[in-house]
Amino acid sequence: MSRIRDINLWESGKKKIEWVKNFMPVVNTLESKYSFSQIFKDKTIGMCIHLEAKTARLALAFKNCGAKVVCAGSNPLSTQDDVAAYLVKEGIEVFAWRGESSEDYERNLEEVLKKEPNLIIDDGFDLTVLLYRKFSYLKHKIFGVGEETTTGVKRAKALLKDRGLDFPVVAVNDSKLKFLFDNRYGTGESAISSFMRNTNLLISGRTFVVAGYGWVGRGIAQKLQGLKAKVIITEVDPIKALEAHMDGFLVMPMKEAVKIGDVFITATGNFKVIGEEYFYDLKDGAILANAGHFNVEIDMETLEKIAIEKREVRDNIHEYKLPNGKRVFVIAEGRLLNLAGGDGHPIEIMDLSFGIQFLVMKWLMERGKELPKGVISVSEDIELEIAKIKLDSLGISIDTLTPEQLNYLQSWE
Repeated sequence: MSRIRDINLWESGKKKIEWVKNFMPVVNTLESKYSFSQIFKDKTIGMCIHLEAKTARLALAFKNCGAKVVCAGSNPLSTQDDVAAYLVKEGIEVFAWRGESSEDYERNLEEVLKKEPNLIIDDGFDLTVLLYRKFSYLKHKIFGVGEETTTGVKRAKALLKDRGLDFPVVAVNDSKLKFLFDNRYGTGESAISSFMRNTNLLISGRTFVVAGYGWVGRGIAQKLQGLKAKVIITEVDPIKALEAHMDGFLVMPMKEAVKIGDVFITATGNFKVIGEEYFYDLKDGAILANAGHFNVEIDMETLEKIAIEKREVRDNIHEYKLPNGKRVFVIAEGRLLNLAGGDGHPIEIMDLSFGIQFLVMKWLMERGKELPKGVISVSEDIELEIAKIKLDSLGISIDTLTPEQLNYLQSWE
């Protein structure tokens, strides 16, 4: 029995999913290719993921290819209740609603694991960690996990080092099609789109501080640069800092950036990137937002404690008044800017990522018991197949090597 906000919202969710389907040729192609054979028949896929229209399209593709699909949200503020309602109407079990408490969040993940999934798609690794913590008896039933995020891959590697893994965890986040497109173009565009939607403020001429110059951070910074913002990068990695400098950005420590930045967007995967020691030095009216997976990059717990006043000044934006009289604005409670405050990545970007997840689930189902029990990379064959499907959908043809050229290259190996 699903647990959602309101099943009567399904018609709105249906419209959203029908819209994204028009722009997801990769997932559509895979569904068409494998639905006749029902390749996931008798398999249960547990999904802990941001429940919005694009992820719903993937869930429906799995269902239409024979799988039993059970979903929970991976963030309390990213679930779209109308989308969840339509999934339930279509026969997919869902345990999620926007604004659920931390206790409800864990309980909903537990409900997914009670369905004893054979395959897991995780977004942040919460579902897999909970499996080890409370449902370890299910480990032998798992063919493998496809992890979607940078944070989740880090947590998987930490678990591997600490106690080992009992099945393969595919680092989908580390695939080229993921970090080159999803993390860079997807987060870059959707985070800035969300900022503009939530604040209705101008980008041009404003000073933005982007914390972290990984693939997510550089995507955000480059989009801001294109919109004529003044962009500052903070980093702890000297190589990434040098790269940011070469890309035309100012680079400085956060203790200097807090004094001049208008808007701060964190994208590090770490915690307390903007903490108590920085709050008092922020300019009056500074805006804080987070593009990392968890709501810990901005030290919201401390901000809540030290603020002498808090109020919602606009949908999804809270104002905190500090003891020194300055005001700080926070978007989406410090949770994922692009999802808690918007619709997430552009449709075409997620089509690539979810195409990978589809074939990763197929790969794990067919070969998971043979693969190493650890954190492994996406098969190159999967990446190439998805890229070719995407190029075909765009009507783009490319060259191929001649036998002579192949022999020439192989002679150097």
